[in-house]
Amino acid sequence: MDGSPKGRIKCSLGNWVGKVYLVPRTEITRSKDRPELSQTGLYMLFGTDTESGDELLYVGQARERKNGNGVLGRVAEHLSDEKLDYFTHAILIIDSDNSFGPTEISYLENAFYRQAIAAGRVRTVNGNDPSPGNVTEEKQAELDEFIANAKILIGSLGYRVFDEVNDSTVTSHHSSEVAQPGIEPLLYLKAKSASGSGRQTTDGFVVLAGARLRKEFTDSAPDSVKKNRERFTERISPDGQLLSDTLFSSPTAASNFLTGSSTNGKLTWATGEGSTLNDLEQAELETVTTSDL
Repeated sequence: MDGSPKGRIKCSLGNWVGKVYLVPRTEITRSKDRPELSQTGLYMLFGTDTESGDELLYVGQARERKNGNGVLGRVAEHLSDEKLDYFTHAILIIDSDNSFGPTEISYLENAFYRQAIAAGRVRTVNGNDPSPGNVTEEKQAELDEFIANAKILIGSLGYRVFDEVNDSTVTSHHSSEVAQPGIEPLLYLKAKSASGSGRQTTDGFVVLAGARLRKEFTDSAPDSVKKNRERFTERISPDGQLLSDTLFSSPTAASNFLTGSSTNGKLTWATGEGSTLNDLEQAELETVTTSDL
């Protein structure tokens, strides 16, 4: 919208009534030149917790007001909210028909909030759970389609907060699982007082729920291990079990987290047959090199 990819961005899909806007915090008050943003809509505030490094998300809604303010005006009000001073970007969602009533907008707010929690990629900071509203079956189907289209655009902007961290459709955790095109093989870690399974994804390495963490830290444990343990405290049971699938930046970060020590993830993660991640990558590289000859 401003001739720069770092400025405001407007996204749309053919034959879809919705519009998605990405607005940097610095451009919120300057966006009053967009009259469509004074109508009813949804908004999401994105940023990072400077202490824990957690990605944060606040999901809200705003209705058009008699004073001419709507979703943009509501986001502007948050600029003076100390609890939300973390946010650097806002995503605003409207429909071109401006047809959302109180029930529809409440349903959408609740659905986005719930899906963000289920995905587990970010920490939601809403003080209260949004009300789901009370929509008919037919209206719910219509709104769910609206959500699906909005998520495509939000993801294209780089915010994959609604995608499951494990992008595989395979649910079997057995070493005998059959490899499928586009799906990384399931890998296992077995170490002193630590074990688990996981796989590489398009965003990093996912450790699957049920993994066991070594409670003690070794002297060689990087500071990042302790920070991750603190960051994911709510996902760890009192007996050291991981309660939900958790995404890490690399195989090494994942194995460090489980073992409480310094490791090499390419060597600690292996298939049920004993091939390490390093073996798999080298074999794949040789296959590609050979095919190019």
